[in-house]
Amino acid sequence: MSRILIAVTHLLGAGHLTRAAALARAFAGAGHAVTLVSGGMPVALPRLDGVRLVQLPPLRIVGTAFTTLLDPDGAPVTAERLAARRDGLAAAFAEAAPDAVITELYPFGRRVLAPEFEALVEAVRAAVPRPLLLASIRDILATPSRPERIAATHARLTAYDAVLVHGDPAFLPLDASWPVAPDLAPRLRYTGYVDDGEVVPAPGGSRSGIVVSGGSSAAGLPLQEAAVAAAALTPGLTWRILVGRAVPEPAFAALRDAAPANAVVERARPDFRALLAGAALSISQAGYNTVLDLLRSGCPAVLVPFEAGHETEQRLRADTLAARGLARVLPEGALTAECLAAAVQAAPLPGMRHAVACDGARRSVTTVAAMLDGVRSHLGCPPSIDFTLLTDALSRAADEGRPIALWWRDDDAVAHTPALDRLFALASRTGWPVALAAVPARAEPSLAARLADEAGVDLLVHGLAHTDHAPPGTKKAEFGSHRPLAVLRAEAAEALALARACLGPRLLPVLVPPWNRLAPDLPGILPVIGYRGLSAAAPVAPVPGLVQAHAAVDPVAWRSGGGLADPDGVIARAAAAVAGGGPVGLLTHHLVQDDATWAFCARFLDHLADRAAKSRPPTISRAAALFANPPLPVSQPGPIFRDDPGAPPPREDSTASG
Repeated sequence: MSRILIAVTHLLGAGHLTRAAALARAFAGAGHAVTLVSGGMPVALPRLDGVRLVQLPPLRIVGTAFTTLLDPDGAPVTAERLAARRDGLAAAFAEAAPDAVITELYPFGRRVLAPEFEALVEAVRAAVPRPLLLASIRDILATPSRPERIAATHARLTAYDAVLVHGDPAFLPLDASWPVAPDLAPRLRYTGYVDDGEVVPAPGGSRSGIVVSGGSSAAGLPLQEAAVAAAALTPGLTWRILVGRAVPEPAFAALRDAAPANAVVERARPDFRALLAGAALSISQAGYNTVLDLLRSGCPAVLVPFEAGHETEQRLRADTLAARGLARVLPEGALTAECLAAAVQAAPLPGMRHAVACDGARRSVTTVAAMLDGVRSHLGCPPSIDFTLLTDALSRAADEGRPIALWWRDDDAVAHTPALDRLFALASRTGWPVALAAVPARAEPSLAARLADEAGVDLLVHGLAHTDHAPPGTKKAEFGSHRPLAVLRAEAAEALALARACLGPRLLPVLVPPWNRLAPDLPGILPVIGYRGLSAAAPVAPVPGLVQAHAAVDPVAWRSGGGLADPDGVIARAAAAVAGGGPVGLLTHHLVQDDATWAFCARFLDHLADRAAKSRPPTISRAAALFANPPLPVSQPGPIFRDDPGAPPPREDSTASG
């Protein structure tokens, strides 16, 4: 499963939103988590089960004044409203934590909304791991009259991974309306037309009557007025004139009152496609969705393309259909009742059935899924990770009423580094609190300065200097059995005092022994010198006053020299920790992880966050809560799986590097 965010703002009609909603339904139907962010006027959208709909403070326009944005009351949009939209889009992105972001029309259009879209693009660039960024466009675009705008669009597209073109290149390629430069062509992914409406069977009897439609906006009102007048000129024909909800009630009432006896005027209906299937003729504009309705129903058509405000999209689509003998075109500038009546009474038209690709929603899903798998494969992370062992272990814990706490520990912090920023970005994106084990004797001032901006990070004591005191040929340890207990006690006390001095009051008095190894007698001394907790890889004998919460799920393949361990083994290790009773800790090392390991961690955290949001157990816990009093139950000893399936059972220590 992947997470998909689709951002769309419709301004004139609802076609852009309709197409975006169809994509959202297709992704959700394939098992993906989908967030659909709409910035236009609210529209009733059917069948959005499994889709999270986020409505931004809406905008609209009047006529074709696309650069004059208005609020729902018709007042000019304020800077505060635009800022609220940007904040809402940013919040939706943060909550969705998407693997792929799709911007509908932008950057090819909606330039007036560039600030909010560009803020989203920047959020994508800053996210760890970085989501795919895709543009979603219809078959035809409005080409800007100024070359610099085309150049600006192509410059913005450098941030995008691909462009989903929802059309059929054999029918109408993108370069018929937009200059496809050599650097743009490799990014294009033709999906076919997006149509998730029902396929209407051919009518059993003869077709009869004329159906007139004008789309969802008020732009169809001139066509509807001409149709009412044309009906009066053709008393032998039956007319049904459908009026969109955006046409004001007074204008709708005027149409209905002026209609002759052979014409019915009513609001647009959800069974529009079924009406077309039985009609002898359709009169409509040539919008994307309307033409799909015509192609799927096979209804003969007279097209009156919308051309106000120098719009060219519908005229090009209508002319393409007419050139194939599939429709008759009446230019909007020539629209009169007499011309419309003449077009209706001219020679019969063929049905509009044509073999264009109409499975664009499904193909969009498979295209994006393949791209996501390609990214994961490039990073060295498997396209899919089998979480079944872990999911089953959590389900058994839930059935048995056992609480399971999940937490996250990261080791070896010493300074503010890009890797530390990447760690905090992943924590922010996934919503997981992270506990940072810092090395007191090596901590630089930049670490404390960076931590000042991260109130949600807990701090732990990662030994004293992370120095190996083990004899040659033995496993590394700073607090191992190789030195006198008195020396270990003194250094542990020094580490706690030094950590408090350099990291401040947010420090938790919890010892994280480097390499997860410590002398058996040391835990009994820790409460005496001020420690409240211990965190290694596996539990030790209980000590009064010392809370234990360990991190056994380490995705780094230390024995192989680093990189990502076998994901199946890591999942098995996590399942074993759940079976042991928890808390279950993920152990990361921000300074050494490669891209594949970061990608695995992101998917692991996302999966468990989804599970925690839907059921109990598990719960996601901060270290501050785990090491509070009264403590949560200590993990019970159990099998700790290594990245080497053939390795012997481990002792109480861990193979982790630090």
